[in-house]
Amino acid sequence: QVQLVESGGGLVQAGGSLRLSCAGSGSTFNRYDIAWYRQAPGKQRELVATIRSGGSREYADSVKGRFTISRENAKNTWYLQMNTLEPEDTAVYRCNAHSTYYARDYWGQGTQVTVSA
Repeated sequence: QVQLVESGGGLVQAGGSLRLSCAGSGSTFNRYDIAWYRQAPGKQRELVATIRSGGSREYADSVKGRFTISRENAKNTWYLQMNTLEPEDTAVYRCNAHSTYYARDYWGQGTQVTVSA
């Protein structure tokens, strides 16, 4: 059974940093694109960052220059380094593994990030 488990969320003051981790199990994910999404109360889910299986990265304009997505394929673990956090970054963050090759899509349960002013 494939599982994605996020960790690393918490409460931080504005300007601080957090590193989110997402650990995958039950499969190998080398052919998967990995993405981080977030959803704040009352708002639509937002795509924050993507790292393709080939290594290219994309970011939402709202986090460019502050967030960095990375992956360690050997560990089936992916990261979202979040710096210079703002109250607007407060949300539940979820990781997603998507493979067009395998026609599979998996989600983690989410981790709460709260940034205080």
